[in-house]
Amino acid sequence: MKKLWNRSCIRVSTALFAVALLFVILPMRGVEAKSQDNTILDGIYMGEIDLSGMTAEEAMNAVNFFVNDLKQRVVTFGAVDDHYVAITVGDLNLTWTNQEVIEEAVGLGKEGNIVQRYKAIQDLKHGNKIYNLVLDVDKDIIRTIMQEQCAEYDVPAINASLSRENGVFQVIEGQTGLSVDIEESVNRTYEYLTRGWDYMDASIDLVINETQPKGNAEELSMVKDVLGTFTTSYTTSSKARSRNVENGCRLINGITLYPGEEFSTYESIKPFTEANGYYPAGSYLNGKVVESIGGGICQVSTTLYNAVLLSELEVTERHNHSMIVSYVDPSMDAAIAESAGKDFRFKNNLNYPIYIEGTTYDKKISFTIYGMEERNATHKVKYESEVLQVTRPESEIIVQDASQPIGSVVVESAHIGYKAQLWKVVEEDGKEVSREVINSSSYKMSPRSATVGTATDNPVYASRIQAAIATGSIDHVKAEAAAIKAEMAAVAEQQAALAQQQAQMEALIQAQQQQAVQGTTQ
Repeated sequence: MKKLWNRSCIRVSTALFAVALLFVILPMRGVEAKSQDNTILDGIYMGEIDLSGMTAEEAMNAVNFFVNDLKQRVVTFGAVDDHYVAITVGDLNLTWTNQEVIEEAVGLGKEGNIVQRYKAIQDLKHGNKIYNLVLDVDKDIIRTIMQEQCAEYDVPAINASLSRENGVFQVIEGQTGLSVDIEESVNRTYEYLTRGWDYMDASIDLVINETQPKGNAEELSMVKDVLGTFTTSYTTSSKARSRNVENGCRLINGITLYPGEEFSTYESIKPFTEANGYYPAGSYLNGKVVESIGGGICQVSTTLYNAVLLSELEVTERHNHSMIVSYVDPSMDAAIAESAGKDFRFKNNLNYPIYIEGTTYDKKISFTIYGMEERNATHKVKYESEVLQVTRPESEIIVQDASQPIGSVVVESAHIGYKAQLWKVVEEDGKEVSREVINSSSYKMSPRSATVGTATDNPVYASRIQAAIATGSIDHVKAEAAAIKAEMAAVAEQQAALAQQQAQMEALIQAQQQQAVQGTTQ
């Protein structure tokens, strides 16, 4: 009886399996037919794009058309202070990056075993298959647009500062700085366009950083003491050089420097152009005096250097001149040279702000540095220049210039060479407590030189100037050139007098001839 029951169960199970298999196989005949088709099944989308019935090429074109249309959408960036920059998404090199999905869409319901294909088709009957459209934009382009177009509306932070009029300080309130955070804004824009965009025109508020200004009225009220002051004279300077000194002083006057901040003289007085108030004047270049726009500006930096030393601020960069200057002792100068990268820099190493006052009066330039005096009342500092070596020129240089007329002599003075050092001497209660060398300087020796004109068609003059040049003495050449020039002037004067006499004689003869003609007619 037990064996009979088992056989009956087997027959029933076999029958049920056959029926189930029949229900699977019959629909799959349609699946097999569909698998021969190279078009995408109904209900398959790429984002918002219906790919139903399309071939792979048609689907690719449809998505490309959609993305190209997206490139026309406008994105508006919100920069500082309600300023806006509008661009198209195409400007950001918009692309879509998952083209491989098209082949997957074509194969859906047609690839895999019978059960897999059947399941895919049944799934489409219950709901659409939607592939994500993956977009990408160029971060570097976004960054460039923000740097070049959005950041131009940034508002720099301006520290509270001081002005001094009629001996009284006034506080000028500062300004909060506002600037685009480029990297954060790039990331925000990228995330939105590649993951959260609704494909419509968009506005994106950029990330704005706030920078608080330094200083306030209470802090700046502490600036009242003279820490150091120094004056040099430019009474022998030409009009152009004097203007350069005065202009450089004007550009530095009124600077407020906070603790830890560094001051660059070059950055404060550049550019050396006529538009910035400078004129051509003499300056040093490769051991020679040449005309350059801004000549004389080194007297400004030198005067400031000595005021800084007396204030005991931290000097971070200083260079001596190539040749000695006349307005301070050796090693007390500070050169500025744009071509050579020379600058005078110093740092406010004090606990309070400082104020730099620059003035020019009666051809004297002065710098005074104000701050909060924290040094002991008996503390005194002075600086002593020590010359270590002197090199004097032993000869003169004479250069012939055939393009200049004979009698022309341009002389450049000699410069004595020096090696020197500067001592800082500190006194407390009238007694010296320290002495240290703070710089060493080397100045080139330059011999006296002259450029002598030799152009003439007079062989006697040519011979005489060559003989003078052969002596190697500039003074002798100057005397001979002056004599030749005087003789040439005398000859020219005689020739002019003879020409005048001849003209007068010709006029007299002409008058007599006219009178004779008139007498004959009568």
